[in-house]
Amino acid sequence: MRRRNAWIELGWDDLCRNLLSICSVLNPATSIIMVVKANAYGHGMSVVSKHAYACGVRWFLVARLDEAIALRAVLPDANILLLGAVWATDLPELQRFRIIPVLVGEEQAVMLAAAARAAGVSLVCHVKIDTGMGRFGLPWDQAARVMTSLQRAGGLDIRGITMHFASAGKEGDSFTALQASRFQDVLAGCRAGGLDGLFRHVSNSAAFLAHPEWDLDGVRVGILAYGYGGRRIGTRVHTDPFLQWKTRVVQVKHVPAGFPVGYLSTHVTSEPTWLATIDVGYSDGLSRLMSNKGHVLVAGRRAQVVGRVTMNFTTIDVGPAGGVKAGDEVVLIGTQESESLWADDLARWCQTIPYEILTNIRSDTN
Repeated sequence: MRRRNAWIELGWDDLCRNLLSICSVLNPATSIIMVVKANAYGHGMSVVSKHAYACGVRWFLVARLDEAIALRAVLPDANILLLGAVWATDLPELQRFRIIPVLVGEEQAVMLAAAARAAGVSLVCHVKIDTGMGRFGLPWDQAARVMTSLQRAGGLDIRGITMHFASAGKEGDSFTALQASRFQDVLAGCRAGGLDGLFRHVSNSAAFLAHPEWDLDGVRVGILAYGYGGRRIGTRVHTDPFLQWKTRVVQVKHVPAGFPVGYLSTHVTSEPTWLATIDVGYSDGLSRLMSNKGHVLVAGRRAQVVGRVTMNFTTIDVGPAGGVKAGDEVVLIGTQESESLWADDLARWCQTIPYEILTNIRSDTN
């Protein structure tokens, strides 16, 4: 999708294959919950969600109310989970747009329940349990008591229960088993209090890959559905990235050896070579940490970023042979001829994770 100087291209067949691959190993009673928060990890929430729905996904998860409302506009019949803080003042919109909030704390739940009773409605919701992540959720050792009390008080129709694994898939991990055991204790306590038949979803992408026993009623697939984490040999399923990020060459020049490049001359050419200026910078989401070590694809080969990535433009060394001209397509993420670069490559150069690389991309998709 073209955006002035840099754009993304999305491969819908790859997305559908990813989802079918995930679905192929699930029990028919287990649902895929597609995580589309943060503009679908930079891919475009509306377009990704519509294509995922066409591929059979019926559950979607976002982080904020504005995302949920925007998603409802394009998916009138989907189940939309909102995993983030909502307040009593949000009740009218939650009801109007049929958004299912995931309650993250007792105080929040009590306020929402009171607002729902005052409005004469019953708010369909899920509840998050903190089994050791430490971010959101009812403390696991209090959760069953609090949930059964909330259900009896009225105003809330608790239909689901969830948690988040902190280290699933990490080598030598033992904490995941402890979290799972705590979650089981909460379920047992809920059943004892008369709260049974809840929709259970605990696995994120890492847990889905490492622990099939925790598929339960739904699996929340985020980065895996976007093609990352499922390309290693021996993984439970194979998925491929379906986003490509591109720009163009805007100028090419021949320079001698010893030529300083960019702000503070952080790169000096070691031999006569051709430099190309490409139409992308950190304002577009290309990290400054790519300076002097990242690569892009042009003319079917890798070219190193030289000098500092600037706000709007970046310089690359295309080699002594040149062969590149203004207007040539440059691949920042994706494939060109036999070469490829993906978000995990950029993440390695920037010492971060693919999530950050993808969500930092500035595009006009939504």
